[in-house]
Amino acid sequence: MTHRAVFFDRDGTLMEEVDYIKDAKDVAVFPNAAPALGMLKEAGFKNIIVTNQSGIGRGWVTLRQYEEVQAALLEQLGQGKVDATYFCPDRPDQESTHRKPNPGMVLQAAREHGIDLAKSFLVGDNASDILCGRNAGLHTVLVRTGHGMKHLDSQPDHIAEGVVEAVDYILRKVHES
Repeated sequence: MTHRAVFFDRDGTLMEEVDYIKDAKDVAVFPNAAPALGMLKEAGFKNIIVTNQSGIGRGWVTLRQYEEVQAALLEQLGQGKVDATYFCPDRPDQESTHRKPNPGMVLQAAREHGIDLAKSFLVGDNASDILCGRNAGLHTVLVRTGHGMKHLDSQPDHIAEGVVEAVDYILRKVHES
C-alpha cells in the first residue's frame, strides 16, 4: 500500500526561525500549525519532517540539544501529528546525499513508510527545500515565513503565506484531483 505524505522543513516552516536553535525554550510553533497538521492526518496524509541541521556537524549544536528542541516541537504540535522526522547533520561543505537540496531524506522516508512521491508534497521556506522536493518528484510549496521571502524565485508549485495556507492549498489540490 502506498501513502500520500507532506514533507515539512522544520525551522522557519513549522516553527519560528532561530539560527542554530539549541534551547528547547526557544521553540515557538506557528499559530494553527498543529490543527493544520491534524487536517492532513484526517485526509490520510503522513506528516514527515525533513530538516538540515548543520549546526550539529559544525559543532555548534549537540545531538542532545537537537533532540530536546525536536521533542519540544513535537510536544507543541501535539501527539500523533508527525509520523517521522529525518535530519541531516552534514555541513554544507560535506559530500552528502541527504542534505537538502539532495533528496536522500525524502527517499529514505518514502522507502520506510511506503510513500507515493508523485502524490506527495514538500513544504519549506528555502530554495534548497523546493529543489529537494523537485529532485524527489514532489509537488512543492514555499512558505513566506522563515527565510521564504528571500526565496520567492525558487520556482515552487505554489507560494503560501505560512503553513496553514500551505495545508489549505494541499487539501484543495487533493479534492480537485
